[in-house]
Amino acid sequence: MSVNELEYGDKKVKKENHFYVYILRCADNTLYTGWTVNLAARVARHNTGKGAKYTRSRLPVILVYHEECADEKSARRRELAIKRLTRAEKLDLVD
Repeated sequence: MSVNELEYGDKKVKKENHFYVYILRCADNTLYTGWTVNLAARVARHNTGKGAKYTRSRLPVILVYHEECADEKSARRRELAIKRLTRAEKLDLVD
């Protein structure tokens, strides 16, 4: 069985990959943008101090925005586009 397959009884089915871009609000009120395939696990990882160097000293973090992307490439592109926004534009996106 490959990494992209799941077993359901006797059947093997392809696992659908989901890609997300997300914004976290850090304890110091700054915003952090990233991408992941598992939102809950990624936010939990950030909150244990093992997510990103940036968020490590700004705990706890709260997920304030996310969107699903078609594939990894589009998730990375969207992440970069969001990172290029001003803080005001990011806050508009979050609201």
